[in-house]
Amino acid sequence: MTRPIIGITMGDPAGNGPEITVKALARADLYDRCRPIVVGDAKMLEQARGFVGRPDIRIHRCEKVSDALFTPGTIDVFHLELIADVDKFELGKVSLEGGNAAFQCVRKVIQLAMDGEVDATCTNALNKEAMNKALEAAGGANSDGYTHFDGHTEIYATYTHTKKYTMMLAHHDLRVVHVSTHCSLREACDRVKKDRVLEVIEIAHQACKDMGIETPRVAVAGLNPHCGENGLFGTEEIQEITPAIQAAKAEGINAIGPIPPDSVFSEALGGWYDIVVCMYHDQGHIPLKTVGFVYDREKQAWKAVEGVNVTLGLPIIRTSVDHGTGFALAGKGTSNELSLVNAIDYGIRMANGRKN
Repeated sequence: MTRPIIGITMGDPAGNGPEITVKALARADLYDRCRPIVVGDAKMLEQARGFVGRPDIRIHRCEKVSDALFTPGTIDVFHLELIADVDKFELGKVSLEGGNAAFQCVRKVIQLAMDGEVDATCTNALNKEAMNKALEAAGGANSDGYTHFDGHTEIYATYTHTKKYTMMLAHHDLRVVHVSTHCSLREACDRVKKDRVLEVIEIAHQACKDMGIETPRVAVAGLNPHCGENGLFGTEEIQEITPAIQAAKAEGINAIGPIPPDSVFSEALGGWYDIVVCMYHDQGHIPLKTVGFVYDREKQAWKAVEGVNVTLGLPIIRTSVDHGTGFALAGKGTSNELSLVNAIDYGIRMANGRKN
């Protein structure tokens, strides 16, 4: 099978994205599974190479994907001239230059995927404040008139012209998708409607199929404690969630539930389900980050910061790290690259699944 080409954004250059990218792509075995190319400013990757102590890694500037070498020990960078002076660019701080750079990398990698030049995209973290300040300052001149985006997901939806999409978080075989994400909890409850729940069940089912799971088991979490106790603690399960599950079953989807939120994730970790449909942001994020983010008490340091963010429903593949920009860690060379490695692996898996 031909190794898929994975386009990787460098993230906000003021954060640790460039550093974890160098660390991840220093792994020679990754090149056995894919052909990675970074989209960003090559000067920032050269600087990051010094931070992580890998002077042996070559940074290869490319003007187009076909220029890439895809060779272990060399990091191909689709170079965008984004940072005027690397020596004067301040790490760990919100800036217009950094916010614009992060946005331009995302916009370019989407274009490459839509044009079929890369098989999947993988994003490092951007800073929403920096990006939106840059968009506002430019008056939308650098973004087809857009002056605000909530985050990566909305950028991808806009530039791929996608109306139906959702976020999936994954830690190995624990996967969750969301009916709603970035809104207040009060609004999230109002968004639990049959049509949207059914839509997310369908997207979750297809995502599992894309990953090679032939007969996905889709668990659907309830919204209320104990799934409402037959209306005692709320009626969303009766009026919206159960009808959506029944409609999904009528389509041939193995949708199971509603299942009480306080037990569904333990069951999923035990292998009962392939994916869990969650009703709101924190219902899915908390269990994923509890298992993926591990802090070592004795060493007073993070032992693992793992997790993958995947946008489902798009015509292209997008995976991402499940952590922030790491401004406090920028320039220290100590950031953990496992989340990016896992995100790249998910991109490979999904790209291969679509080819099949």
